[in-house]
Amino acid sequence: MIVKKLTDFRVPAEWEPQEAVWLSWPVSDHIWPSARQEIWKCFATLAALMARYQRVRINADPAAHNLILQQLKEAKADLDEIELYPHTTDDVWCRDHGPVWLKNTNTGEVAISDWKFNAWGGKFEPYKRDDQVPQSMAKSLDLHAFPRKEVLEGGAIEVNGEGVLLTTEIVMLNRNRGGRVRADWKQALGNALNIKDILWLGEGLPNDDTDGHIDNIARFFQPNGVLTVESNGDEELKANARRLMARFRDVVHLPLPEVTINGQLVPASYANFVILNGAVIVPTFGVSQDEKALDIIKTAFPGRKVAGFGSRLLLEEGGAVHCLTSNQPQ
Repeated sequence: MIVKKLTDFRVPAEWEPQEAVWLSWPVSDHIWPSARQEIWKCFATLAALMARYQRVRINADPAAHNLILQQLKEAKADLDEIELYPHTTDDVWCRDHGPVWLKNTNTGEVAISDWKFNAWGGKFEPYKRDDQVPQSMAKSLDLHAFPRKEVLEGGAIEVNGEGVLLTTEIVMLNRNRGGRVRADWKQALGNALNIKDILWLGEGLPNDDTDGHIDNIARFFQPNGVLTVESNGDEELKANARRLMARFRDVVHLPLPEVTINGQLVPASYANFVILNGAVIVPTFGVSQDEKALDIIKTAFPGRKVAGFGSRLLLEEGGAVHCLTSNQPQ
């Protein structure tokens, strides 16, 4: 048996070549209970859009596969670029319940880092099947999985592919994730993901069910460049921006829209984009800042097609396109 050394693996940046992008289909009837047809159509439209650029792989209860294929056909998706896997989930947020992807710097081998998932501190039951997703994916793809005992969601970390990681104190140091301190995470992320440098931001967006994931406030667009949201006068977001500007050469601000649903401010963020091979899919919200955000992201990713994706319905359950997806490296 060949012993795999974690020191040979790293977490690729999202702009590096990808084998596929994953979704977890909204099969459970407790999510979007009053908009079941609408959310299935939304997911099918997103899958069809992403399949223009690369392979799309879908986690779903096998009993729903035929209906999913029908929805994809209605969305005019290229079914040759879409694969369905019999991985039943409780919820849809594949970024968080899916794996952290690893790549061997010497051989190019892809592997999985499998962390515990507890639905953002036990906020939403059930989540047992979501916690099993990385192992199911590893088994289906015949990939090695490195298990971890700590709770960690993919949306809680942002990497530049060169050993630098962004995260937030409000999530990573939270008692509902185990209450670990910075030193604990330095060791765990260093050992598991080969992370050399962690930049800690403070809090995230208001009313974020995750407590404040990094993928709603700051994203790398190059190894020394970060897109971050404007503060709109929020002192915590101002403090985050100061930390970023003290550390990175290029810090570019995205507008922060104020979107309400049923009178409630929701965590709408253009930073929740997902990078694909040749494209960037950006959440849009039907507000005046949409076009400005798309233009900024186009400038940040020259050579990639930038496409907006209407995400107000997604926000009813608290996330957008980056939260929904998981990028499998090539």
